[in-house]
Amino acid sequence: MDLSEFSLLYPPGHDAASSRPDISAETSEQLELDILFDLKNASLEDFYTTSPEVIRYREDIFRDMVDYPEVAETLMKVVPVLLDISEIRRLESGLAAAGSTDTRSYLFSLTEIELYTSCLNIMYKGLSGCRGKLRSEALIAMADRITELTESDYYADLNKKLNDLTQRVRDIKSVTIGVNLDAQLRPVYAGVLSINSNTFKSGEVIEKILSLNFKKDDFTCIAPLQPFLKGQSDNQQYATTHAFYSAINDVFKSSVRSWKRVVSEYVLENTDFLLHILPEIEFVVKGAKVITALKRRDIPLCRPEICPMEEKRLSFKSLCNPVVALKIDDKIVPNDLVFDENAMVYILTGPNRGGKSVITCALGQAVALCMLGLPVPAEEAVISPVDGIYTHFPTGSEDTIDKGRLGEECARLEDIFNHITENSLVLLDESLSSTGAYEASYIAAEVLTGFAVLGCRALFSTHLHELAAKTDEINAESVSRGGVRVDNLVADISAGQRSFLIKRAKPDGKSYAHDIAEKYGLSFPQIMKKVSRGKEGKE
Repeated sequence: MDLSEFSLLYPPGHDAASSRPDISAETSEQLELDILFDLKNASLEDFYTTSPEVIRYREDIFRDMVDYPEVAETLMKVVPVLLDISEIRRLESGLAAAGSTDTRSYLFSLTEIELYTSCLNIMYKGLSGCRGKLRSEALIAMADRITELTESDYYADLNKKLNDLTQRVRDIKSVTIGVNLDAQLRPVYAGVLSINSNTFKSGEVIEKILSLNFKKDDFTCIAPLQPFLKGQSDNQQYATTHAFYSAINDVFKSSVRSWKRVVSEYVLENTDFLLHILPEIEFVVKGAKVITALKRRDIPLCRPEICPMEEKRLSFKSLCNPVVALKIDDKIVPNDLVFDENAMVYILTGPNRGGKSVITCALGQAVALCMLGLPVPAEEAVISPVDGIYTHFPTGSEDTIDKGRLGEECARLEDIFNHITENSLVLLDESLSSTGAYEASYIAAEVLTGFAVLGCRALFSTHLHELAAKTDEINAESVSRGGVRVDNLVADISAGQRSFLIKRAKPDGKSYAHDIAEKYGLSFPQIMKKVSRGKEGKE
């Protein structure tokens, strides 16, 4: 079974680059997906895909990992071992670049082989119990390969030889060195007489008394032991250490070199694929943890219906924001959201802290999770993959020195138009808040008309309630140019309280102005109370 091109995330023969959408690291961060996954050895943007085949391939993997937690636990145990192998290889390449082939490089090789066999043993033990129950093509192939390797006679013989060699190397506690002296008793030649499994002991009387051992043997020195390399300069220490390693190298040269060649070929041919898929292993482990955490929180999860990209389908029943769900203990309010012939672009208005930003992020998160192969936090979902997700959220790194804040916002909007197509998703949250309502509404209407004429899907969350009154004007322009329609969404207020429900309706601007006035104590009744208290104080 050839696993040289094996992938946990892509079916055999699939070209990952051919189906990768334009979703940047910044977009993932603004959607707070980096908080969900917290990847250390991979970048989330490398794993997005527009391919329905790939999405289904991954959904099967995550289903197996959630149904059989031992799979995720096993892969989690393997990650630090693979990281150790990566570090060993880095050190080995450093020695090779320096032209070093001494004992240290052989010991690195031996350690690497030990780590590889440790990986195989961990995976064999962890996957054997559920091997016949797995349904995902990738996990079945990996489990079969691990089983084939670890149950082979060659592997058993390899382990025996490895254990023998490891024991020989690890048992080295000292060496006996012979030194020839000249007439002035200066060292002239030195060589290794023996390699020992015992340590040398000092010949000092006080040590014999403390150990109650007065017998003499070959490992009791006739003079006190001294710290090795003590008092030597850096050059002297290097020369001494190099001479020592050279001597050891000569002793082990033939056996270790031949062993390294045979085992390295075996490792590279049969198990090196584990190192290549390390980023994928970390991703699926973190993804399984996200799914499990959401299930414990009783957040609905579904496998979305995947439609062709060109159909531009996008709808959700009881959509939730997974990041918010895992942050708070309060009850999560789900919302329905449908993009259809009556609206592919939405203007979302409502009170501050009414849930506008939450649902805007939830939409992007759901589409992104689908394109990562994870279930979507909703009761039902229909999704056409998008060729890119573009966000225009408030950011603390605006280039305002040269452009000013409004100029910076407009520059980012222009950049979005330079990249989007009719198959893109655009999310805007409180855009153009850096200028007055008149100017902001004018620019926003132009931007929304552009989205509608292009035909992309977009959600514009805004404080500009008067913008909602321009939907008829925008639609007239868009429809005349063969574009899509724009509609309104409202973050609902019931009896003066935020419900966090998002409704498809025209906003009542007065109610939101009243809500904002009350928030800051500026409603007329609140003002009159303050005035009355002021008058009473003066009297």
